[in-house]
Amino acid sequence: MIRQAKLGDANSAAELALLLWPVHTIEEFRIEMEDVIASERSAVFIVYDNGVAIGFAQCQLRTDYVEGTDSNVVGYLEGLFVKSNYRKKGYAKLLVTHCERWAQNKGCTEFASDCELENEESLAVHLKLGFEEANRIICFTKKLN
Repeated sequence: MIRQAKLGDANSAAELALLLWPVHTIEEFRIEMEDVIASERSAVFIVYDNGVAIGFAQCQLRTDYVEGTDSNVVGYLEGLFVKSNYRKKGYAKLLVTHCERWAQNKGCTEFASDCELENEESLAVHLKLGFEEANRIICFTKKLN
């Protein structure tokens, strides 16, 4: 079962997000998920197996420039995670499909995502889900005194 998260699902979403991005804390993610769920410009979808949250997708509307797109509002996949023992069973595709429909309902004609250059697993999943690689970039930062 997949459904769009409500505020009461913020803890489940946070627990899954922590598995994807372990450098944060559960409290940071709980607060972030509450904000994301409450916003009209973002959504979280959670897939459940017998009442246990096994995966999530987080999407939002982006109005800044998105590589490879022509629209001024683009649906964007911010995060996608399925627990390892549930992978390769179609859950990621179902989650992304829900995000794409959500974006279409918000008026989007394009949907985008990204992954780190070295994340071959994420690249393979994106390609399997029908995404096309738009560009490869290296980002730079510099401290200002």
